[in-house]
Parts: sequence; structure tokens; C-alpha cells
Amino acid sequence: MVSNETYMRVAQEFSKSSYCKRAQVGALLVKDGNVIAFGYNGTPKGWDNNCEDCDNVTKQEVLHAESNAIAKCAASVNSSHGSEMYCTHTPCIQCAKLIIQAGITKLYYAQIYRSDEGVQMLLSHGIDCEQVFI
Repeated sequence: MVSNETYMRVAQEFSKSSYCKRAQVGALLVKDGNVIAFGYNGTPKGWDNNCEDCDNVTKQEVLHAESNAIAKCAASVNSSHGSEMYCTHTPCIQCAKLIIQAGITKLYYAQIYRSDEGVQMLLSHGIDCEQVFI
């Protein structure tokens, strides 16, 4: 069986594909021991890969790693219902809402990014959250 630390390291590897300068974030969806989707923060398909504007502020069109992974799963034959997410950073409130709607049952995260509001929202909706140190 693959360890939580191994899945988190895989999410961390995917984060390196991000062109974002401020924070490279990776996410992995796992169901029944299989990786069913991955994502990293960046722009939509066909857009330039510049994530920040000239003032180093993240552009509005940038997708978060969690939403990118959920969207990739939705475009495949896989269902995220009952899956677990491994994310290098804690989700924002918007991504927490997507995690709830996607039927993800557990979130593993490596580090807190800005706040734990997203984690608190998930916990209040019965989704287990656990920090994994790598």
C-alpha cells in the first residue's frame, strides 16, 4: 500500500509544473489506491503561463491546483465521489466548496497557506483533514 507521504511527494512533484512565482501548489486525487487526477496552479489551457501581473499579483484567470484536479477528473471517465485529495497547501474557501461538491471524503495537506479557513469549512462539513509532513 502506498503511504500518505508518498502521495504527498507526488503532489509536490506536480506542483513543480506550475509557472506561478509566488507559490507552486500541487494536488492529487486518489480513489481506491489509484491516482485518478492531478492538478497544479496555473492558467487555463491555451493561455500564456504567466500567473502574476507586473505587480506580482496573481491574475484572476489562474486556476488553483485543487480546482484543476477536480476539473480534470470531471473531464475523464472517473468520479471524484469517495476519493481523497492530497494537496501541498491548504485550500482556500472557494476550493473547499468544490471539494465538498465533488464528494471528496478526506483532504491531506502538507502546509498551511495563508489560513486554515478552507480546512475549517471542510471539517464543519464532515470531511476529514490531516496534515502530512514530508
